[in-house]
Amino acid sequence: MKVTTVGEMRAMDRRAIEEFGIPEEILMENAGHAVFSWILGEIGVREKGFAVLCALGNNGGDGMVVARKLHSVGARVKTLVLGDPSKYRGCARLNYEMLRASGAEIVVEPPMEAVRAAIVESDVVVDALFGTGITREVGGRFREAIEELNRTGKTVVAVDIPSGVDGDTGRIRGVAVRADTTVTFGLPKRGNVLYPGAELGGRLFVTHISFPPAITGDEAVRVALNHPPRLPARRVDGHKGTFGDVLFIAGAASYFGAPSLAALAMLKAGGGYSRLAAPRSIVPTLAGLGSEIVFAPQEETAAGSLALGNADRLLELGGQVDFVVLGPGVSLAEETRELVRRLAAGIEKPLLIDGDGLTAVAEGVDVVRRRSWPTVLTPHPGEMARLTGQTIAEVRTDPIGVVQRVAEDLGATVVLKGARSLVALADGRVWINPTGNSGLASAGSGDVLTGTIAAMYGLGLGVDEAVRTGVFLHGFAGDLAAGKRGEDGITARDVLEHLPAATKAYRECWEKVTADFYGTVGML
Repeated sequence: MKVTTVGEMRAMDRRAIEEFGIPEEILMENAGHAVFSWILGEIGVREKGFAVLCALGNNGGDGMVVARKLHSVGARVKTLVLGDPSKYRGCARLNYEMLRASGAEIVVEPPMEAVRAAIVESDVVVDALFGTGITREVGGRFREAIEELNRTGKTVVAVDIPSGVDGDTGRIRGVAVRADTTVTFGLPKRGNVLYPGAELGGRLFVTHISFPPAITGDEAVRVALNHPPRLPARRVDGHKGTFGDVLFIAGAASYFGAPSLAALAMLKAGGGYSRLAAPRSIVPTLAGLGSEIVFAPQEETAAGSLALGNADRLLELGGQVDFVVLGPGVSLAEETRELVRRLAAGIEKPLLIDGDGLTAVAEGVDVVRRRSWPTVLTPHPGEMARLTGQTIAEVRTDPIGVVQRVAEDLGATVVLKGARSLVALADGRVWINPTGNSGLASAGSGDVLTGTIAAMYGLGLGVDEAVRTGVFLHGFAGDLAAGKRGEDGITARDVLEHLPAATKAYRECWEKVTADFYGTVGML
């Protein structure tokens, strides 16, 4: 499912009207009817009171449709217009007049005491204040109304997006409505699915409001929810090399978790042959953590990190495998950073760079640009900031734009890790991943991800599909772990141990596992 910016959705509205001849009045009627239908089917109207909060834009017009339809089935509904209704224009004006003519109760420019009373007296509040049209910080009576609504704990249904959430970024414009359910129109907006907007919106439902597939499937929209492909069937006569031969170049003195978790995750997610090139002195410890791994002990620096003199041997090893992972836990030692850059430039196989490896290549990103083989980068926001020269705050302000630009600039597939991890391809497409939870925000989780991606490639997916599927499965394993243990206290080891179950469920119940993105997004 595509995910749009506010500007892209406005263009879709215009296209529906001008190219497909769908009157704006029908679009607004369909939008309001979708919200009403959800309320009727999921909440009901019998013996319930409703307050509909409207401002003066088209979102308020949608709210008027909802109020009129609730009134038409005998619901007790009060509409509060927080502004001068003479300023309504077009369809919003039309629906205001229809609501007045219906005899439904409308309170115009109510004092805050009246707003507070209407909210308290209702069972359900419909938020039709701003929608995606917000362009500045919420203040004045609108801020008071939203704060009062959030204090009451009433059931809230948001129209299109919770008021106060930026439709392009998911950021809060000063204050925002906390909704239980959001019904959005046409397609999800970025603010519906990026945090914190995704959390404030509750369950998200999408209605196409009669948009034809030519609009909702428009290839010009480059962002979509991550709905990865099925896994290829396992060959019944396969051997360990059939399911991927991966070399992990990782580890340093005191860095045991990163290399072992990455290499083991490749096996736990279905891969066949996991090789680990690590400093010689730590191999015995790593072997105790993962005896199934095949080790290639390497010479080390005085500090216990991989020595530059290993370059030729590692290039030779890299040429013998299917896929190479470079960087987990290699440390920030200068000699090792130079080794990483030399390997990144010389390895002629698909290459995933993670962790300390990203810090090394950030000092010379041309090594990535010059690669002719597929390259995958998996930064968290801090590592992305180093790659781009931006601040972490700048990365978090526009994560989709940042990851899109980096992927295009470097000609790489880039995973920006975090809540709603993003996968960007060099052609500008971006996928927003729906799986995962806060329990994944723990040391070593990213190393499990790198091994999972490597396993997906070993199972027969192309690099881009392997990345998308690996990100999804990693989050899915985290969700299974959270379901068993709770999000508090999940470790990377817990995620690792749930990879087999996640992969099994994904294989056997692909449609169920991926359907509706765990109920995060439903269709009306």
